[in-house]
Parts: sequence; C-alpha cells; structure tokens
Amino acid sequence: MHISETSLILINNAPRVYIAYSGGLDSHVLLHYCAINPTIKPKLSAIYVHHGLQKCADDWEQHCQQQALQLNIPFKTLYVTVESRHKSPEAAAREARYQALQPLLKEGDVLLVAQHREDQLETVLLQLFRGAGIQGLSAMAEVSSFGNGLLLRPLLECSQQSLKDYALKNALCWVEDPSNQSNDFRRNFLRNNIIPQLKTQWESLDKTVSRSAQHCSNAQTLLKKLGKDLLQPCLSADNSLNIELLLKSEPPQQALVVREWFECLNLLMPSVAFIQQLFKTVIKTQKNANPILKYQQGCIRRYQHKLYYLTSTDDIYLAKIWSTNQHSLQLSASTSLQKITTRSGISQKKWHESKVSIRYRSSGEKIALPYREGHHTLKKLFQEANIPPWEREKIPLIYFNEKLVAIANLWVSKTVFIRQNEPCYQIKWLR
Repeated sequence: MHISETSLILINNAPRVYIAYSGGLDSHVLLHYCAINPTIKPKLSAIYVHHGLQKCADDWEQHCQQQALQLNIPFKTLYVTVESRHKSPEAAAREARYQALQPLLKEGDVLLVAQHREDQLETVLLQLFRGAGIQGLSAMAEVSSFGNGLLLRPLLECSQQSLKDYALKNALCWVEDPSNQSNDFRRNFLRNNIIPQLKTQWESLDKTVSRSAQHCSNAQTLLKKLGKDLLQPCLSADNSLNIELLLKSEPPQQALVVREWFECLNLLMPSVAFIQQLFKTVIKTQKNANPILKYQQGCIRRYQHKLYYLTSTDDIYLAKIWSTNQHSLQLSASTSLQKITTRSGISQKKWHESKVSIRYRSSGEKIALPYREGHHTLKKLFQEANIPPWEREKIPLIYFNEKLVAIANLWVSKTVFIRQNEPCYQIKWLR
C-alpha cells in the first residue's frame, strides 16, 4: 500500500487531522495506518457521519467507536438528515456528509477520505457516461479546499487489493455495507458487473484510467487559467458581462468565458444545452431586446451590451412618508435613504415646509432639471444613464406635497435645487 507523498507532507504539517470513518475496509485501513504513525496519531480524530439511512447505522456507529477506542483515537459522531428530492440518494448523502464535516476544520486542518484507485475508475466512467467535459473527467482531486482547511484523498494511488492485503496482514476488523451488493445504484452496477468484465481484457484499467484523469486535470488547470484571462476584460465592476467583448472571441472561448462567469457568480456549472440556449435567446438577440432566461434561484437578463445575473428578492417597495425628524428612512429589507447636510442640493427650507413622501415609478413622470431646458421623462433619463429596466422600478422617487422633486441620489428638480451658501440636504441611497 502506497500513500501519496504530497498527502503525507500536508498531513504532517497539519495541526489537526480528521478521518471520515465509516467502519468499512477502506476507511479503517486509512485510520489504522495513521494511528500507528507516531507523528500523525497525536493530532488524529475519527469522525463517523450517521445518515440514518441503514438499519445497521447504530451498530456501525458502535463498531467505529470501539475500533477508535482500541487504537486510542478520539471519536465523534455527526448526525445528518439526508434530503434527496432533486438528486440521487448517493449524491444527497455525500452532500449532507460534507456539509456536516466542513465546520470541523480550522485553518490548516485536513480531512482524510479513503477513496482509492478503483473509486477513481468508477468516477471517471460515470462522468464519461454522463457526457462530462474535461473538468468532470478529471474526477476526484487528491487535494482540494474544504472549509478552512483541505480535503485529502491519500489513497488515490492505491489499488483496492493493496488495501485488502494491508487489512488482512494487520488482522483488521471492518463492516460490510449490504447496499454495496445492490445494482440499483449505478456505481454498484459498474463495480459489480461492468468493471470485472473490462478487467478481463484490460487488467490495469484502474491505473490507465487514473492516468487519463490526471491528464484531464492538467488540461483543466490550463483551461481554468485561460478562462480567467479571457473573462477579466469582459467583466464589469457590477459583475455584468460585456457582450461585445465576449463575442470577439472564438465560439469555444465564448463558452469558456460564460462558464468562468458562472463560477465567479457562485452558480452551478451550466450544461452545454443551457449555454447554447443562452447564446441563442439572450446574448445574440437584438440590442434593444429584453430577454429573460431563468437559472437556479435567479435569471439572466440583457440590457444593451451587457449580461446580468439577477437573484430573486423578498424586498417589497411601498410608498412611505419621510417625517421631518427622521435622518434616514428604511425603504425595504435592504435599501434606505439618508439625508446629509450640505451647502448645495435640496433646500432645507423647502424640505421642512413640505410633506415629504417616497413613491416608485408608475408611468409618465417628468422632472425639470437644473441647467437643462424643459421637462424630462424618467424613461428618457434612465436611458441616458444606462440604467437597466429591472432596476428602474426599484429607484425611490421623492415628492414634496405630491410634486416630484428628486429621483433617489441621481437627479434633483430645479424647483428645490440650491447651488450654494444655503443649508441643503443631499440624498444618499444605500443599497
């Protein structure tokens, strides 16, 4: 059995080491290996995640606790609830397990999981059958960020047979999960039926596929850097994407930039079909179009030459009265207005003589601005300022005695504007 040198260095340098310990062969071999290492043992803990999905879960917990006690290793159980409404039971259990383990790690700590070379083979084949790209075919990384620490897979270079040999040599006692024999799960179907047949023709299949996964991982690293470099000039300060700059790239690069943009926004990676739909229905529509494409909990919208991702909001925008003695006014859960005393801006005298109210756009509003002739519609002003349509309905309008005198902190009516040398208010719109 061979432990990765990279993992060993990281384990030795970590202040605390946790093992995700299920009691099965793989995790028990890893626990035993670390427990007999005098450098690792003082900072080692075994963590059992209790999903409650198996009738034997309580018995397995007791078994794990006893084994940890025999090895004189601290033991802890984490209880989780698995919700699998929108994903497979396997994926839901894995997500619940990682969510429970992540808070344990402080800066520099490591969590060890016991996936080996055959697990990597199964993962690559499952990703291949799903039509995954280079990132998916990279399969499981040996080292990855995890909460405030790192997640390590130190056995990825080990065959399952080498783990069995280690367990038998050291007379280890482990539990067998009966669900591993059920071919209802695709991974088990591969493990029990397909891979043994493949190995009759390709005996070293786990080695060669693992090597291919590493090649894909190296290529993904290069693509990642290229994607960041291509995204940078297209990305605006408000995280919108410049369509004109995007379309100057070749089509494969355009898709790469869009995926990098999604990652920048902490969104799930889109499918090929979704990216095609995005380009067809949003990106390549006419400049004055106003398309909407839903994605996860929000939507993608276009305004002029920019692409925006907008999340849904619970904010409710209602008309309000701004009392004279109020320095600030809360408009919604996430927005407010403040008035700041200055020597130019809205006349304090007119403010205190008026009934001040806040409303939102309905239709046809106009305002007369200082240094400009005539009255101007809000629609025209918003267009001049390149304010996207979905933002316009959220902009607070300030009224004195039912007359529009200001649009948030953007414009002030000439009827209340004072240039200098008189007590005034300026409006600060906090979002």
